[in-house]
Amino acid sequence: MTYRPPPAIAVPDLTLTLGVEEEYLLLAPETGESLPVADRVRTALPGAAREQSRQEFRHSMVEMVTPVTADLAELRRCLAAQRRTAAEAAEAAGARLVAVGATPVHEPHRTVPDEPRYHAMSRRFGPVAHDPAVCGCHVHVGVPDRELAVQVCNQLRPWLPVVQAITANSPLHDGRDTGHASWRSMQLQRWPSIGPTPHFESAADYDRTVADLIAAGVMLDAGMVYWYARPSVTYPTVEIRVGDVCPTVDDTVLVAGLVRALVATMVDQVRVGVLAPRIRGCLVAAAHWRAAHDGLDGDLIDLRAGGARPAWDLVDELLATVTPALVRHGDLHHVRDQLTRLRRDGNGATRQRRVMTETGGDIRAVLDHLTAQTAAG
Repeated sequence: MTYRPPPAIAVPDLTLTLGVEEEYLLLAPETGESLPVADRVRTALPGAAREQSRQEFRHSMVEMVTPVTADLAELRRCLAAQRRTAAEAAEAAGARLVAVGATPVHEPHRTVPDEPRYHAMSRRFGPVAHDPAVCGCHVHVGVPDRELAVQVCNQLRPWLPVVQAITANSPLHDGRDTGHASWRSMQLQRWPSIGPTPHFESAADYDRTVADLIAAGVMLDAGMVYWYARPSVTYPTVEIRVGDVCPTVDDTVLVAGLVRALVATMVDQVRVGVLAPRIRGCLVAAAHWRAAHDGLDGDLIDLRAGGARPAWDLVDELLATVTPALVRHGDLHHVRDQLTRLRRDGNGATRQRRVMTETGGDIRAVLDHLTAQTAAG
């Protein structure tokens, strides 16, 4: 098929707003097993926080959604307040609020909430819909033009494995180290509508593809487009949903700042007519597998030049690529300082493994560590 360049897009000067959705697990304080108390936790939230909460696919999960903001400091305040409030409500329900990407011990209760859509998903996808709970961090960046949003998603493909490695925060499953920095990523591969975003020629091409997938039964509706980047179904945003939920507020703000700068940089690329690289889907999938496996402690696949390279080399290149956008948003010093901290302390997976090593494999010590990190800040 002859390649056609994307349609011309008038790109205005954008103030890129931010919003973040964080999912948390509700775990038993003594055993670390998932507890089906989400309804009690949401009921215990004060009014404003309850409005910012969402029912999730598991009774052992709660999601909090920040207001829209253009300021990282304001985002940090919102996240910290939401986490503290949700942690207090979880404690009142006899649970811990834990920001971790995958169920670390066991989830004995795996029924879905009593909602028609969730029941339909359960019937269609069977045991896949009843896997242990996983928790992500979704960053929304304001891109009001849908045609532009699709082209930005094309441009993001080489960089999202790096974002995935930064957020990796789920090395444990069934009480043991899986050997993967993000077990959540591995577990989600069982869903047919989750994975790297395909390359699309236009918004019309995107819509036709989604309609074909719904007709094929792979998705129930457009809300089941769970690709790692997508034009949001609900908001005028590009939604980046590749990451595990981050262990701390500072980790989440770092990722949000990097993602906004990355989206802004890709908007600039579209503005000047730079075409997104055409990378084979199997190579993009391989890069995401490597990011989920190694996190920041090994190598990542360089989808622009080819080959495996040390993860931190690619993080440094990501920072260099988005530095002009970070400067425009006033975020450069904060993001650079937080990357220095991350290089020193490691991402969530590295920190969990460090606690496991220091305590001789004490899973409860890891849960104590995660619980403290979740509500800190």
